[in-house]
Amino acid sequence: MTEPDQLRLLAVHAHPDDESSKGAATMAKYVAEGVRVLVATCTGGERGSVLNPAMDRPEVWERMAEIRAAEMDRAREILGVEQEFLGFVDSGLPEGDPLPPLPEGCFALVPLEEAAAPLVELIRRFKPQVMTTYDERGGYPHPDHIKTHEISMYAFEAAADPDRYPDLGEPWQVSKVYYQMGFTLPRTKALHEAVLANGGESPYTEWLATWDPANDISHRVTTRVPCAEYFPVRDAALIAHATQIDPTGRWFSVPLDLQTQTWPTEDYELVRSVVDAPTPEDDLFAGVRTSERVS
Repeated sequence: MTEPDQLRLLAVHAHPDDESSKGAATMAKYVAEGVRVLVATCTGGERGSVLNPAMDRPEVWERMAEIRAAEMDRAREILGVEQEFLGFVDSGLPEGDPLPPLPEGCFALVPLEEAAAPLVELIRRFKPQVMTTYDERGGYPHPDHIKTHEISMYAFEAAADPDRYPDLGEPWQVSKVYYQMGFTLPRTKALHEAVLANGGESPYTEWLATWDPANDISHRVTTRVPCAEYFPVRDAALIAHATQIDPTGRWFSVPLDLQTQTWPTEDYELVRSVVDAPTPEDDLFAGVRTSERVS
């Protein structure tokens, strides 16, 4: 059961670890403020690579699904959020030229109406006022991230419609939907320049050398949530995903104090709203806290 005056945030992600690398400090901030936060993880991450050399062992590969579920549980505990798996199978990231076909039965190949059903049920049961997800490019072009975008936007519409999925609970209208906008050119350049100015070696040099400004989406940012005090919580949650995150790698090469001084927000694009919420904003619940539609 949900309390009618309780603020609720639903964050929809493709794999375990995505919740800790995209919007984690925002979630920790809202948890600290008494908001119920639920992470919906579309797949189990079964086909993920082992990106931490210390975990690249045969016994880890053999138990990948089990280990990634345990990592997710630890990250959930660190962030203070609730979490549910939607039950789909990781599609993997196809590589090669031409790209190989996706594995039969994987998340990306499930028909949209079927793939969205568990999320519709979850929205109607949890009753979030705010939902975060990925943009139309998936944040980056992984088939599971693109599918996550597709089911999120489909479920946003369907969950509010009493004629769709009538057996999956009472209709619920999500008030606001946001795309996560973490990797923008201005943010990356600012962190790069801050590291160099402090005599360090920037982890972003190669990225920036090949970054086409035409692909930058920073002009779409509508909402910047101040959450720098929760960056350590974000990092601890990331490290919990030991198969995916190398604690000596790129994620942690920019000192926290520089991150806090240089870019103390996590950024979003407001793409749907049924409440009055003028932008720019600094709160995902702007317009919801005072709206009669909240309860």
